[in-house]
Amino acid sequence: MMDKNEVFNKIADLVADQFDIDREKINGSLNFRKDLDADSIDFVEFVLDLEDTFNAEISDDDAEKLNTIDEAVDYVMSHQKD
Repeated sequence: MMDKNEVFNKIADLVADQFDIDREKINGSLNFRKDLDADSIDFVEFVLDLEDTFNAEISDDDAEKLNTIDEAVDYVMSHQKD
């Protein structure tokens, strides 16, 4: 099982790649829609990457509630499979 720091780093790497943002600028309060200007297609692709990376299924309802990096990290942490 990954610790919170490992999960954050993996998510930050995904965000850096997908949204073409400098990895150093990524922090927990970064908002996908406000700070990254992610449209719905960008966000769906990000959620699919999250699912692949963490071997998790994220429902559409749950995905809608993920607004920041920290929320994504917390979600992954609470839904990790051993």
